[in-house]
Amino acid sequence: MPAWSRFKTNVFALALMLAVMCASASKVAAQTRDDFDAEDAADPVKLFERCQDFHQKGNLQLAIECYEEALKVRPEFPEAEFQKGAALAALNRTKEAEQAFHRAAELRRDWALPQLSLAVLLARSNRGREAEPFFRRTLQLDPKNQTALIALADLRARAGDPREAVELARRATTSDGNTPAAVWASRGMFENAAGDKVAAAASFERALALDANEPTARVNRAEMRATAGEYTQAVEDMRASLKASPPSERTRLSLRLARFLGLAGMKDEARRVLTEVERDGSLSAEGTREVAALRIELEDAPENTPEARAALEQLLERDARNATLLARLGGIYRTIDPARSLEYFRRAVEVEPSNIDYATGYAAALVQARRFEPAATILRRIITVAPENYTAHANLATALDELKRYREALAEYIWIREKRPDLAVTNFFIARAHDMLGEYKEALAAYETFLTKADAQINGLEIEKVKLRLPSLRNQAARGEGSKGRKKR
Repeated sequence: MPAWSRFKTNVFALALMLAVMCASASKVAAQTRDDFDAEDAADPVKLFERCQDFHQKGNLQLAIECYEEALKVRPEFPEAEFQKGAALAALNRTKEAEQAFHRAAELRRDWALPQLSLAVLLARSNRGREAEPFFRRTLQLDPKNQTALIALADLRARAGDPREAVELARRATTSDGNTPAAVWASRGMFENAAGDKVAAAASFERALALDANEPTARVNRAEMRATAGEYTQAVEDMRASLKASPPSERTRLSLRLARFLGLAGMKDEARRVLTEVERDGSLSAEGTREVAALRIELEDAPENTPEARAALEQLLERDARNATLLARLGGIYRTIDPARSLEYFRRAVEVEPSNIDYATGYAAALVQARRFEPAATILRRIITVAPENYTAHANLATALDELKRYREALAEYIWIREKRPDLAVTNFFIARAHDMLGEYKEALAAYETFLTKADAQINGLEIEKVKLRLPSLRNQAARGEGSKGRKKR
C-alpha cells in the first residue's frame, strides 16, 4: 500500500458471524406469553422448538425468556444456551451473550459454533487477546472454518504478525470455486500488508472475477496500481468502486479518487472532486486535513519545495500523530535531509508499529543517513515477516555492501536479480561482491554479463569501472589467483 493509505483490516468475518447469529431474526411478528402451554413447558425439546419459533419471527426478548424456561427444565442444554446467546447478541446485550456462549462451549466442548460465536463477540469488543484462543479452538474442531480463519488472520495482522495472517487467509481460500469473493479480497489485503504484492494482486483479481464490485478488492487493487505508477488504471478502479459504494463510503473513496486523478495528471478533475466533497458537508476533521494535503499535492509546483514542505509540516502541527503525514514527510526529506527524514519515519513507526511500509521507510532513511548496522538489523526483521518486500531487500543489500559484508550482500543481490532480471546494474554489484571476496572467475563472468546488458546512457559510470578492471582481473583469473572466502590482495 502507498504510505498515505493506512492499512484497514477486513471485517468480513465479523459481519458474516453476526449474520449467522441473527439469521433467525429475519421475520417480525407479534407473539405473547399465551403461546406457552403446559405440554411444551414439560418437554424441554418441544419448548426449545417453540423458543426458536419466537426467535425466527423476530421476538427476541420473548425468545430469550423462552430459552431460560427451557434451561430451567434442562439446565445442561447447550443448544438453548447458544441460541439464547445469539438472541442476546442481536440485542447488543454483550455481557449476557458472552456468558451464554461460555456456558454453551463448556457444556459441549466438541461444538465449534459456540467457540466461534464467543471469539467474534470478544473481537468485536476489542478484546482480541481473549478472542484468539477461542478462534484457535474453533479451528481445532473445524479446521476449514472460513469465518474463524479470516477473523484470526485479522487479529494476527493487528498484532504485527503478517506472516501468520497470510497463512491463515490462504487456508481459508480454495480453488474449487466455493470461496466467496470477500474472502479472496481479505487474503489479498493480508498478502499486501505482508509485502507480497504479486500474490496480493492475484487474490484481488480472483475476488473481482467472482464479483466485479467487491469493494475491498477494487479499492486495494487501485492502490496497488497507483503504487506501481499505473495511475489511469487506478482511477478506473476507484471510479468503479465509488459507483458501487454505499453513501457512507463515498467521501472516503472520493478523496482517494482525487489523489489518483492528481497522480494521473488530471488535476482539474481532481479539484472538482474535492470541491464536491467539501460542498457535501460530511467531512470529518481528519477528512478536512486530507483535503488540505491533497490540494497541496495538486499545485503545479512539485511537492518537494520549501513552500509545500512548510504546508505539510503545518498540517502536522495540528495532528502530530498522523502517520500518513509523517511518512510522506519522511519520504520527501530522505535525500535532502536524511536526519530529518529518519525522525519523521521513526515517529510514523511509533504510531503504527505494524505498518511494513513505514518500517521499510525508516530503515531506508537509516541507510541514507549511513547508519548501516541498525538499518541491516531492522531490514532483516522486515524480511522475516515480509519476505517478498523488494525495497527491504534492495536497502539491505546496500547496507551490507557498505559494511563490507560482501557474502551476505551477494545473497541479496542474487535475490534482486531473480526478481528483476531486467535490471542490468545488479550484475555489476554481483560481480563486485565476487571480486571483493577474491572469487575472480565468478566476478569475471558477472562483469561480462553486465556489459552485455548495460545501457551506456544509464550505466555509463559502471561500464567505465568494469573496463578498467577487466584486464587485470582476466590475468588474475588465468593465473588461478584468488580463493573463496579470502579478499583479494
